[in-house]
Amino acid sequence: MTKPSSKRKKATVPASNNSTPPDSLVQEENPSVATITVTAVEIPELTEQEICDRLHLERKVERAFFEAGKALSELRDRRLYRSTHKTFEDYCRDRFGHSRQKSNYLIAAADVYENLTTICCQNLGIEDLTTNGSQILPTSEGQVRPMTKLEPQEQWQVWQAAVQQADGKVPTGRVVKDVIERILERTKAPNPYHLGEVCQILAKDNPELRGKGGCWGIVNHVGEFSCTVTMWNGEYTVRIDHLKPLNYLESECQQMQQISDRISKLRENESLEEAARAVLKHLGELKRPYLTVVEEKLLGLIEKEYGDETSFD
Repeated sequence: MTKPSSKRKKATVPASNNSTPPDSLVQEENPSVATITVTAVEIPELTEQEICDRLHLERKVERAFFEAGKALSELRDRRLYRSTHKTFEDYCRDRFGHSRQKSNYLIAAADVYENLTTICCQNLGIEDLTTNGSQILPTSEGQVRPMTKLEPQEQWQVWQAAVQQADGKVPTGRVVKDVIERILERTKAPNPYHLGEVCQILAKDNPELRGKGGCWGIVNHVGEFSCTVTMWNGEYTVRIDHLKPLNYLESECQQMQQISDRISKLRENESLEEAARAVLKHLGELKRPYLTVVEEKLLGLIEKEYGDETSFD
């Protein structure tokens, strides 16, 4: 028996007098006509007092390294560490977690910053740079480290040139160093040293000379802007600004050359004990062109012990 056919009725939307479809259908079919409402937020301008406060606080952040350097300088000079530590170096390491060299860098940087601000105030005719936001000043110790050995007026000139090279922004230490090197190149003087001259080492910011500041060396090669010097523990090529003439007489230079030869010969002995090496190191750091009676005996004893009885009197 066949079933009668059944017809489904389709759902119909009631007719409406208004032919415009609902908003939801319009947005679904044509998103481009959706309306986005943006609420405007008014950002009030800073008042004159707020501008002054902001500049003052920015200056405090910028000169943080200066404040640290000045504080370290006073701690060192007044020996305010003496109740807990024997040396300033131990105090800095335990209290601040950095070496005495780092403290010295900060102290020297504070002096440079003070020089720059003093000269700037003199040039601008003002008393306090915290009220002047147009002047570019250092914000870290590394930026002024290359200038610590310059005179105050030279520091000012170098800094202004570095700011200009940095397009009016705070220059990096590398930019400052480049400016100094260009100035030195323009004002270069002939190498004043000669072969056999005894000089004192100025370590400055050269890491290769660390621990050798104040030691003597004998010039064995003279270049255009540098010298190769023989020291108690080897040869080093250094720029002339890392050397200081000791102005010894020719006879004194010859005496130092003899001492240097004796020390160098002993250092080649691989069986040299630490005590002997310590004595040689002491002799290699002398600030005078001769040995005392005791020093001569010690050197002679080491020479005898290690099979070299040659003596240079």
